[in-house]
Amino acid sequence: MEDTEEDYMSDSFVNVHQDVRPGMPMLRRVKETFKKEEKQKEANQKNRQKSIKEQEQEQRDSALKIALGNENKGFAMLQKMGYKSGQPLGKSGEGIIEPIPLNMNKGRSGLGHEEVKKRKVEENLENYKRKLHMQKQVEKQATNLFKMRMKTKQEELQVKRDLEKSQKACQQLDMQKGFELPREAWFWLRPSGEKDDVEKQEEEEEEEEDDLSASDKLQTLTAYLRDKYLYCIWCGTAYEEVGLLSHFPPNLTTWYMKVWDHLIMEKLTDRMQLRMNPAKSSDFYEKWFPFLDFLSKENLLVTRLPYYEIVNPEI
Repeated sequence: MEDTEEDYMSDSFVNVHQDVRPGMPMLRRVKETFKKEEKQKEANQKNRQKSIKEQEQEQRDSALKIALGNENKGFAMLQKMGYKSGQPLGKSGEGIIEPIPLNMNKGRSGLGHEEVKKRKVEENLENYKRKLHMQKQVEKQATNLFKMRMKTKQEELQVKRDLEKSQKACQQLDMQKGFELPREAWFWLRPSGEKDDVEKQEEEEEEEEDDLSASDKLQTLTAYLRDKYLYCIWCGTAYEEVGLLSHFPPNLTTWYMKVWDHLIMEKLTDRMQLRMNPAKSSDFYEKWFPFLDFLSKENLLVTRLPYYEIVNPEI
C-alpha cells in the first residue's frame, strides 16, 4: 500500500506549478471543443454513405489516372509505330501530351445544346451592351441639344438686352441732336404704358411686315451709332476721334472680358504674365495697344484679374 500511494507531502504534490493566468482555462476549453468538433466532422465525412454519382466520379477519376499498358491493343499498335510513353503527338513533336479530357454531360439536354445555350447568352449580352451604348449616345445627344438650346436662348436674351440698350442710347443721342422721330421705327424704345386695341393691331401688323431679326437690328443699329455718333454701346462711350473707335471692333470689350473670365474659371495657371512685344507683330500691337490702354485707365484689368499679374514693360 505504501509502495503504490504517493505521499501528499512529497515534491510531486508540493512543487506543482499551475498556470493561473486569467482566461487560460477558458481558452483551453475552447480549443478542446474546437478539436472535438473537427474530429466529429472528419468521422462523419468518413462514415457518410456516398451517392452513386460520387462513386462513379471517383471510379472514373481513378481509372483515368492509370496509364495504358502494353496489354491495350491500341497502345501496343502505337508503340510498334514508334510512339513512346510521355512523348508528344505529331511529327514535329509539338502535339498534346495528356489525353483529351472527358466532358460528361450532367444535364438531360442533347448533344450541342449547351453550346447553343451559351451562344444565345453571349448574343443577349452583346445586344444588351449595344442597346446600352445606343441609350448613352441618345442621352448624350439630348444633353448636347439641351445645352445648345440653352446657349441659343441665352444669346437671344443677350442680343435683346443689347438691342434695348442700343435703342435707349440712340433715342437719347437723337433727341440731343433735335430729332423728333427715329430714323427707323425700331431705332427707339417703344413708349411704355397702356395701349389701345388700334395701336396693338398696328404693332402686330408692323411686326409681321418686319423681317429683320433682333441680331440684324442690333447690327444695323450698332453701325448707325458708330457712324453717326462714334458711340460704342459695349464701351458705353462716345469717342471724339474716328481713329480711336476703329481700334474697337463691335462687341470686342465683351469678348475680351469673356476670354479673361474663361481663363480665370478654368484655372489654367496660378499666375499669368501677359507680355507684348511690338517688334514681333506691329499689327497686333496697333490693334491691342489702344484697347489695353483704355482698360488700364478704366481700371478694368485690375478688377477682372485680382489674383493675376500683368507684366508688360513695353507699354
